[in-house]
Amino acid sequence: MFDSLADKLKRAFTNMRGSGTLSEEQVETALGDIRNALLEADVNFKVVKRIIANVRREALKAAVLSSLSPSEQVLRIVRDQLVAILGKTQARLKTAPSPPSVYLIVGLQGAGKTTSTGKLARWLAKRGRRPLLVSVDVRRPAAREQLAIVAQQVSQPVYEGLEAEQTPLQLTRGALREAGQVGRDTVLVDTAGRLHLDEELMEELEELKRGFRPPEILFVADGMTGQDAVRSAKEFHKRLSVTGVILTKMDGDARGGAALSIRQVTGCPIKFLGTGEKPKAFEAFHPDRIVSRLLGMGDFQTLVEKAHEEVDVKERRTIKQRLLDRQFTMEDFRKQLRQVQKMGSMRSLQELIPTGGPFGQVQMDDLDIGAIKRSEAVLNSMTAQERANEDVLNASRRRRIARGSGTSVQQVNEVVKEFRVARSTVLNMAQKVLKPKRRLRRARRRKRRARRGGRRLRGRSARARR
Repeated sequence: MFDSLADKLKRAFTNMRGSGTLSEEQVETALGDIRNALLEADVNFKVVKRIIANVRREALKAAVLSSLSPSEQVLRIVRDQLVAILGKTQARLKTAPSPPSVYLIVGLQGAGKTTSTGKLARWLAKRGRRPLLVSVDVRRPAAREQLAIVAQQVSQPVYEGLEAEQTPLQLTRGALREAGQVGRDTVLVDTAGRLHLDEELMEELEELKRGFRPPEILFVADGMTGQDAVRSAKEFHKRLSVTGVILTKMDGDARGGAALSIRQVTGCPIKFLGTGEKPKAFEAFHPDRIVSRLLGMGDFQTLVEKAHEEVDVKERRTIKQRLLDRQFTMEDFRKQLRQVQKMGSMRSLQELIPTGGPFGQVQMDDLDIGAIKRSEAVLNSMTAQERANEDVLNASRRRRIARGSGTSVQQVNEVVKEFRVARSTVLNMAQKVLKPKRRLRRARRRKRRARRGGRRLRGRSARARR
């Protein structure tokens, strides 16, 4: 996401790097570069004007210009302003006072409403909700069949509707009845769309809003259309009082103008991002995390959440215990490579890894998915004994592994070297992070047992006195 904008912002900050103090002229030059970067990213010009004015006011204060690290101070100011423009904090989904909650998914045709409905259902199910999907698009051919296919992909139920139910109101009412009968707490309504705004469409959506009073009306916007998405969101908000926005196709949005404009122009918070075609390519929108990615600071929280989603609780406990016991073999290494591939594309993962920020020295080329697959092929060509103990890998074994994996002996040696570096890093991290946590948990358990023992002892003494 935001590749072009991120590169331009990095260049703007790099020009300030190394200065002991900053002059007003340097600040103005940097602000000009930031302004051009935002405008080229198709950010609304009023939003750009507001950002630049706020940054200028804060950056030209004497305390910033004369500080020991003025460039880092300006970076912090820009970061804070971008986070404020995006909404400061995550906008969470609301629920109805009593279930089921109705969520209307609205937007223009082609923005990705049906796919987003399925992704949202999967996201909710991962967090303990029980969604039911229903399509109320009674005009577009095969619209309901399309939603049924998407629902099957995310393993969530869809309400097909009765023969007598021919209108959006009737279909939604039927889905609510079905949800109550089978214990579903959320009904996701995939509404009809058009290639353009028209009165008939808006009246249909207004009728659904009046009939069911949904706690959430989510507008799905194509992130690649830039300010067109912002204008459409503004029109929908006027008629429906949209509660949130889902920005789709953000994996292909190199500019990011819609994301940086939509909150300020429409007043609607962004609640989710669609970052790819797969059902799992969907994430909650956190303004601070997005800005950190934009400025090359990474996003460890999202990276950890992705890892937790792919590894079940039992497997995580097993991995944690092995690391605490200082055990990490090539078999563990192979499992980790497989988990990395499940977490998404290498490009999307690269965004989550810090590159040192705009002033950092670390430069990361695109992560090579081919190299990961090659490493996995090498590990697959080893025997269980070899994966358990790499010290048995003599020259003849390495030649056999190279033939079996379609690689060279040199590449086999590189995989072994990579494994040893990874093992050293992971085990050192486990000792620094996991061991203190385990000691803390044990100390807390001892305190709880001592308190319970003290209460029992006091109880016995009271009974003896009586």
